[in-house]
Amino acid sequence: MHWDTIGTTFVTLTVIMDPVGAAPIFISATARLNRGQRQRAVVRAVLAAGALIIGFAFGGGAVLDYLKVSVDSLSIAGGLLLMLVALEMLRGMDYPEEGGQAEDVALVPIATPLLAGPGAIATVIVLSRAHHSVGGKASVLIGIVAALAVVGLGMAAAERLSRVLPGTLIQFLTRVFGLLLSAIAVQLVVNGVRGTVGS
Repeated sequence: MHWDTIGTTFVTLTVIMDPVGAAPIFISATARLNRGQRQRAVVRAVLAAGALIIGFAFGGGAVLDYLKVSVDSLSIAGGLLLMLVALEMLRGMDYPEEGGQAEDVALVPIATPLLAGPGAIATVIVLSRAHHSVGGKASVLIGIVAALAVVGLGMAAAERLSRVLPGTLIQFLTRVFGLLLSAIAVQLVVNGVRGTVGS
């Protein structure tokens, strides 16, 4: 067991996934859901993000190489996807839309690209390639699980907070965080373009 690898993976992923920053966006994106649906959304988002991150950690590099897709291209795609969601939030439209699948919001945009975004994917690919031994890869996996647990706890706390917030305040916060989410989306696109041009 490599404790330094566990620590590096945990700290890096926790910072990238930013549970504090993701919590208010989670509240805004799940504003239409009831208590049970929000609780299920937390679990689904963490499980889906975990599956993506772990999958990319141990096989994503080979898949991207085979498809000739760069992490920068993923960054651009993720940014465009987040921008669509941000525009819906800024326009005051319900997300998910009336009649849609309530749990879908847990998968897009929360699980990906908000949590399991290009930064998290690139990080785990690099860390996995840097630690070839069984112990090293197990340490990376433990670090990933620990970071996901922290993110899950952050969203669970946000779910509890959302129960006491007035509806008008949530609507206001939805617009504000829609603006912030659009800025994150633009930055992902900018980072992707810079990486593509630089390479």
